Order: sequence, then C-alpha cells, then structure tokens
Amino acid sequence: MPLFDHIGELRRRLTMIIVTVLASSIVLFFLAPSLILVLVQPVTEYLTEAGHPIGSNDELALVLNTFNPLEGFTLKFKVALVFSFVVCCPIWIWQILGFFLPALKPNERKWVIPTFFAAVTLFVAGALFCYFLILDAAFGWLLAQSEDFSTVIPSAAEFIDTILLFEVGFGIAFELPLVVFYLTVFNIVPYKKLRESWRMVYIVLMVVCAMVTPDANPVTMLLMFAAMLALYEGSLLLSRIVLARRLARKKREEGEEDGGDADEGVDADVDGDADVDGDADGGAGDDGSEAQAGTRDD
Repeated sequence: MPLFDHIGELRRRLTMIIVTVLASSIVLFFLAPSLILVLVQPVTEYLTEAGHPIGSNDELALVLNTFNPLEGFTLKFKVALVFSFVVCCPIWIWQILGFFLPALKPNERKWVIPTFFAAVTLFVAGALFCYFLILDAAFGWLLAQSEDFSTVIPSAAEFIDTILLFEVGFGIAFELPLVVFYLTVFNIVPYKKLRESWRMVYIVLMVVCAMVTPDANPVTMLLMFAAMLALYEGSLLLSRIVLARRLARKKREEGEEDGGDADEGVDADVDGDADVDGDADGGAGDDGSEAQAGTRDD
C-alpha cells in the first residue's frame, strides 16, 4: 500500500475513534452526576466523619466541594470523557488492530481476534481490580498522612481526578501480558532471555508500578506489583505453551517426533531458546533438515 494510502487509512481510523469517543462523551455528560456517585463509593468512608455510605447525589453534595465556577463543568466533562474512553475501548482497540492488519502475514492474522478480546478484557479487569481492591487502600494510606497535623477538605476535583488516574493507570498496566506474550511468541525477545533475566524484569516492573500509580503510596505500588507480577508470569506460561505446541507441530510435519520423547525434546527446545518466530516457515526447520541429512548419510 502506498504511503499516502497509509496516511489516509490512519486519518480515517483516528477520525472514527475521536467521533465515537466525543459522541459518547456528550451522552455521558448528562449522566456524570450518577457516574461520580459510583466512582466515589469505594472512598465514601473518608468523606464523612462517621464513615457512613453515601447513597445519593444530595448527600454527596454535602461533603464534596468545588472552588471555582468552571470546576463543576470541567469535572463533569472529564468524567464523561474517561468513561467514554472505557466504554468505547472495544471500538478504539479494534481500530488500532485494524490499522496494522494489512501488514500482518496470513498466519499472523489468526491472532487478531484473540488479541482484541484479550485487550478489552484486560483493560476492564484492570479498572475493576483498581475499583474494588486498590482505591480503598490507597486513599486510606494517603489521607492518614495528613490526619496528625491537618484537616483534609474533600475537593471534588482532587478526589475524582485521583480516582480517574488510578482507574486508567491500572487499565493500561493490565495490558502487560499481551506485550510479553507477543514479544516471546514472535521471537522479538527470546523466551529464554526473559526467563533468565527475571531479576531485572522484576525491577523494571517495580519501576513501572511507581510510574503508573499517581501517588507515591507504597501500598498501591505493592498491590499493583503483585498483580503485574502474576500477569507477567501467566503470560510467560502461555507463551511457553504456544511455543511448545508450535515446535511439536513442526516436528510432526518433518517426521522427527518419536512418541513420548517428543514432548521432552520440545520443552528442551523452548528452554534452550530455539529459533522460533511467528512465521510458518521459521523455527525448527534447520534442526529437522540436519537430522534428515544425518539419517541419509547413515
């Protein structure tokens, strides 16, 4: 495809994403008060002295404060925009994948649909993980730092901005398994290298957690690190299974699989950083050719 056709395709898909997100934002703008009420539910105990739950917008208005005339409109639009970004994630993720689809080889295109569903699921899972497990612990630790010397005035903008940053940050961070999976399956970074460099990888994950979390809260960082570590190890396990099956299939095609010993050979090839990539013609072909040549010589 010529360069200008690529640019036109990119413009078309970006326009579709922007129009969809903005259109849904306008609709969600009128629902923003209810969305804000849902957002603050995990932290309502820190908004009232008695820690009672807040069940209506009238009750919420008694504890949250705005400090300038534009703050209410800006906050409602921001909440609507972020919720639109989350609600429309199937659309913009599909548009991104669709833009790269023509560049993929036929045997690589089979990953597009699973990637789409995995990306949407992981993003939503990250947001839900943050909502149900992180927000309460994070706000509890943060507000406890001020209680010894000051009184926290609940600012609507500050509270809701912090919650939105947490939600988006965790949603994006939970996409890590997809990145790791494709780095290994397409042999961009060999499986063996990631497996052997686990200490360095864990340090990088901790740095990423510190960058993604909007606060310097060690509780939040540790919870995110635990989640990302589990996702990382799970993606490596899935990558190992895919690579092992690919090697087994290629060895069957070359007639080199010998019953029960084949599985051990496949595991050894995966751990030994076999030359496996995403192409159908790559991988273990050289080993099979040499084995066949040796058989002919005998």
